[in-house]
This record gives sequence, structure tokens and C-alpha cells, in this order.
Amino acid sequence: MKKILITRRLLRSCEEKASESFDAKHNFNDELYSQDQLIKLSEGCDGILSSITDKIDEKTIYQLPKTIKIISNFAVGFGNIDLQAAKKRGIIVTNTPDVLTDATAEIGVLLILGACRRASEGIDSARKSNWRWSTDYLIGKQLTGSRLGILGMGRIGQKIARIAKSLGMIIHYHNRTKLNAEKENGAIYHNDIKSLFSESDVLSICCPSTKETQNLINKETLEYFPIGAVITNVARGDIVDDEALIEALKKKKIYAAGLDVYKNEPNLNPGYLKQKNIFILPHLGSATKETRIAMANLAIENIVEYFDTGSCKNKVN
Repeated sequence: MKKILITRRLLRSCEEKASESFDAKHNFNDELYSQDQLIKLSEGCDGILSSITDKIDEKTIYQLPKTIKIISNFAVGFGNIDLQAAKKRGIIVTNTPDVLTDATAEIGVLLILGACRRASEGIDSARKSNWRWSTDYLIGKQLTGSRLGILGMGRIGQKIARIAKSLGMIIHYHNRTKLNAEKENGAIYHNDIKSLFSESDVLSICCPSTKETQNLINKETLEYFPIGAVITNVARGDIVDDEALIEALKKKKIYAAGLDVYKNEPNLNPGYLKQKNIFILPHLGSATKETRIAMANLAIENIVEYFDTGSCKNKVN
């Protein structure tokens, strides 16, 4: 029986499934392992079921035991793993696509609504019982008729687009490749980010984290947006230059921001907390029971498939 290291807690049914399939080394305390701990604990293991919270960089990969043949990432993203270093070591990396599309898209729409309709300010006032209705109280931005730009029109971006379209938003998008007419569903394609941003009353960031997309939202690109635009991020925190976005929020160049992800999670840049026009969530994109079970089961099945066949359809390197 193959031996695997599971770096974070899974739901109980998924841990039982893993133990039925492998000699599984669990993390029942849900401790966030350091890179040194991860290397040490993987001794004698054939594979690792990792989490997006594990930073498996080039240095870590080259110190992993030679027995490690697969890293199955419990996430659709894989920016936490150096794919090229893994490939050079002969380690395949897999992810969990498709199963978290709906849950993440729901949070993407929540970010849009929360930021546009000043939900954080409203919740704070309601809790303090210090609000008084008036015709101009907490006036926000209406979605109907506004332009939604989607940066990264993959499965999640397409689902957000469908929901937003049903709310009366006009959909624009930028993607590495133009989609076919069925997937576009009436959305307007832009072949560069400057064109997309300049037409976005609201932006939903849905693209993967890569060397090309890191800090893509920065001081220069923020100038492309219309004054009073809203920016939301349901993808990865390192796509946004925090200091640049905070400054744009201060200056009212950007009306509001909605973030489910951010750099150095869970340590939010304190500059955001000084802004009223920020709607923040603690990385809830995939946080439904159904989705977390499906993700864990797929991560387990990826390992089973690899050791049974020598390959895996969800390989990303």
C-alpha cells in the first residue's frame, strides 16, 4: 500500500477514504507545517496531498525524499508549488478542477454585491444600531446596466458571467484565448487588459496566479479604470499590489474593493482596515461541505489514478 502525507485536516469522511486507499499520514491537529516539517514528515512517503497553504517552492522540492512521485494539491490553483522544479525532479503535480466552480462563483458574486452595495458599512451600522434612514443613506452602485469585466474567463469566470448577466450586467472579458460563441454567451472580448479595464465599472479577477499575472493590478494598471470602478478578487492575492489598491481606494479612484483572497493570508494588509470601502472575506471561495468533500475526494482519486496508471488527467505540469 502506498504511503502518503496529508498536510492539512480533511473532513472525516474524506480522511476515512484516504485511509482506505493508502497508508495515510494525517494531520489531525491541522497544524500549518513549515517547509522543514513538510520535508521531514514526507520521509518514507510516496506522495503528498498538499493544501494551498503549503509553500512548496524549488528549495523545498529539491529536499523532498526521492520516494515522492506525486503532489496532489487540494485546490484548483497551484501557485503554491514550483511546477518546473517538480517536473525536473520527476514529481507530477495535480489539482482539483471543476468541483469548486459553483461555490467559488457564488462568492465572486457576493464580493461584487458586497462591494457595490456597501455591505460592510451597512453591517457595521446595523450591529451598532446607530443608523437612521434617509434618501442618501449608504447609497451604493446598482449592478443593473453596469459593465462587468472578467479577468480570466475560465469555468469560474463563465459562471460569474452567467449570474451577473441575469442581474442585468453587461459582460466584458479578457482571456488568453477568445472563447467560442457558446461559452462567450454574449460577452464582449478584449485582447488586452488596458482595453478591458477601461470598460469595467466592476472587475472580477478570476485568472490563475502566474509570473505574468502577479501584481497585475498595480499603480499603472489602476489608472486604466474609469473613476469610481469596483475591483473584486476571487482568484489569488498576489495578483493585486495591495499598496497600489489601497492608495486608489483612498483617492476614490477606485470606489470599492471586494476581496476573498489577499497576500500573506491570513495577515491582511492593515491599510485595508482603514478604508470603509472594502468588503473582505476569509478565503471562503470553496467553503461549502459539498465542495470540500468533492475536492478532497478528487485529490485522493488523483493519487490513486497516478499509481494505478502512471498518469493523471488532472496533471498540471
